[in-house]
Amino acid sequence: MGIKSFKPTTPGIRFKTAYTFEELTKSVPEKSLLETLRKTGGRNNTGRVTSRYIGGGHRQAYRRVDFLRRDKAGIPARVVAIEYDPNRTCRIALLYYADGEKRYILAPDGLTTGLPVTSGDGAEIAVGNAMPLARLPLGTVIHNVELKAGKGGQLARAAGAMVQLVAKEGAFAHLRLPSGEIRLIRLENYATVGQVGVLEHENISLGKAGRTRWLGRRSRVRGVAKNPVDHPMGGGEGKSSGGRHPCSPWGQLAKGYKTRKKKNPSDKYILRRRK
Repeated sequence: MGIKSFKPTTPGIRFKTAYTFEELTKSVPEKSLLETLRKTGGRNNTGRVTSRYIGGGHRQAYRRVDFLRRDKAGIPARVVAIEYDPNRTCRIALLYYADGEKRYILAPDGLTTGLPVTSGDGAEIAVGNAMPLARLPLGTVIHNVELKAGKGGQLARAAGAMVQLVAKEGAFAHLRLPSGEIRLIRLENYATVGQVGVLEHENISLGKAGRTRWLGRRSRVRGVAKNPVDHPMGGGEGKSSGGRHPCSPWGQLAKGYKTRKKKNPSDKYILRRRK
């Protein structure tokens, strides 16, 4: 997987970098695993904007990715293709199972076409295989980790993400998350061996504002650039820095103000905070 730069024939292309996509083996997605994806523009069912800075973007079809892997335990599969997914930063792998079913999974680093993939208690500890945390040796790098058994993987699903199994104690595994947080996860929860692919994603430079609009992200205007009627930090003579602590348009502090619940039920599962 490589990154290419471009000859600066225009200002927008001067700092642009893009993938070479050399790892892809199939350009047309599996039709049986596609769903239509309707865009909301950040609006709820009454038409009000509830999530700002969302809108536009290229039309996309959703690929049904199997984050669970439990119901195919013990059934061998083969990696047929590595494909592009516009809905996520990593690539996806198309699996053909021995029972005839086709499914997508997240493509970890090192997974190539032709390799066998399995899940369940009897699975070998190899890249792409999914199994309970109890089966994994200490120090193993994993991704797509379940928070609740049977709900499907929720942790470490983005490009280059990885979680490390650092200890086992009682009914829990101690996992070091990408943020540095160490968290307790039950040993019966499933995880997939390996690190999510496309490690170079953090080095991609979009190059121009229009490319972010293709991704469905609208521009975000700074509060200090607005008028006082539109933002608490707006107005002032000349270029003002706000004259108060940074906040949202509705006055909620933006720096240092903790928004996490004071009595969050999951606090007891966090051994070490990320901060």
